[in-house]
Amino acid sequence: MTSFQDFGLGDAITRALAEEKYHTPTPIQAQTIPAVMSGRDVIGIAQTGTGKTAAFALPVLHRLAANPRPPARKSCRILVLSPTRELSGQILDSFRTYGRHLRVRTALAIGGVSMGAQVRALLNGTDVLVATPGRLLDLVKSNALRLSEVECLVLDEADRMLDMGFIHDIRKIVAKLPVQRQTLMFSATMPRAIADLAAHMLHDPVKVAVTPVASTAERVEQRVILVDRPAKLAALMDVLRRETIDRVLIFTRTKHGADKVVRGLTRAGIGAEAIHGNKSQNQRERALAAFRKGEIKTLVATDIAARGIDVDGISHVVNFDLPNVPETYVHRIGRTARAGAEGVAISLCDGEEVAFLRDIEKLIRMTIPASDRRADQRRAKPPLAAAPSTKPAGNAKQRRGKRRRGPERKQTRHSQPNHSQLNHGQPNGSPRGIDSVAFIGSKVRPKGDRAPRAQHWADDLEGL
Repeated sequence: MTSFQDFGLGDAITRALAEEKYHTPTPIQAQTIPAVMSGRDVIGIAQTGTGKTAAFALPVLHRLAANPRPPARKSCRILVLSPTRELSGQILDSFRTYGRHLRVRTALAIGGVSMGAQVRALLNGTDVLVATPGRLLDLVKSNALRLSEVECLVLDEADRMLDMGFIHDIRKIVAKLPVQRQTLMFSATMPRAIADLAAHMLHDPVKVAVTPVASTAERVEQRVILVDRPAKLAALMDVLRRETIDRVLIFTRTKHGADKVVRGLTRAGIGAEAIHGNKSQNQRERALAAFRKGEIKTLVATDIAARGIDVDGISHVVNFDLPNVPETYVHRIGRTARAGAEGVAISLCDGEEVAFLRDIEKLIRMTIPASDRRADQRRAKPPLAAAPSTKPAGNAKQRRGKRRRGPERKQTRHSQPNHSQLNHGQPNGSPRGIDSVAFIGSKVRPKGDRAPRAQHWADDLEGL
């Protein structure tokens, strides 16, 4: 198919596409739309930014236009599930854009906002409901929504929903749906769990795969900067000042880390906003709107936004923290080089993240060019001056005699060790640079190393 006119879509839909200046379908659209219009179940494998939303929205709208009927109360005809609030809102916008000349009712059911307005929107039924799994189950439990009238189920970003722990919610939802329905599943990757879920939910599906599994966008220039952890923020600032940036999306592993990066950039005079799970829905929407309009050029996000941000003109993606799940890297850098544009993905990798980098390179089957900015501690430190000798006066024979005559004193854990004991046999003024020590129980560590570790542990747990 070389034109949307070739699909046989309704006139109202093709007119909306012409107004949006959509003329040539993408590969995922060219293969998916005919299969969906024929009534087949479909499993689509394609990376983000390839036009997956239109691939299912256009034939679904055609189905509604060809079989118009009022939806039953507290029900929907088309159910679309997505992992995040932002992505759900963008899918709903696409349905409204492509169906602007149709009489189609649409509704949104997401968390983070009052459920009252959503209950009222569903009271008289809706044609298309876009929802996150958690809020959908809340509406079902409160008897505000019945799923017995669903004709078509769409699961978008199925692998991301699996990563976020929605697999049990999805199974509960599917159990409440009619057995006779059309099911469409879209995913950027195909892990075994997704394949098992597809085998359970889909009937004789058409498989559409337009890119290799877990491949990265061809137009994305990928680079890695090896850097010490304490120097990451400085390296980030250097990247933002050196690169020619239209909009940059920065990913951190934790919410606390995102806020910390924003504070550091703000102190350096670089305007930035954060978007993560601790932000209210209104805060997230305001930050995303400002980023989309270009009022702010730097947005810092956790992986909640990895697939929920569809903003044209993102020239750079920076991984301040490398993800510990390799597939997440693919989704992150998919935020740039969209709609045929080119983009740059830069990752800051510290010593503890080297293993993550190796897993990512194994997944994408390529070695990412790297520059090393780590400080060589042994070369960076100036040579230490020779410390004065602490040996007692007298020749060696006299010292040996004194040790034989004197009683042997045992070292207890309450006694004060000398510097040679602290350095484990190294001479005073060793390259470790230990000038003084502090005792915590029976452990020894430098006095200067008193930075609290609780916050770092909390961040690590949050990133799991």
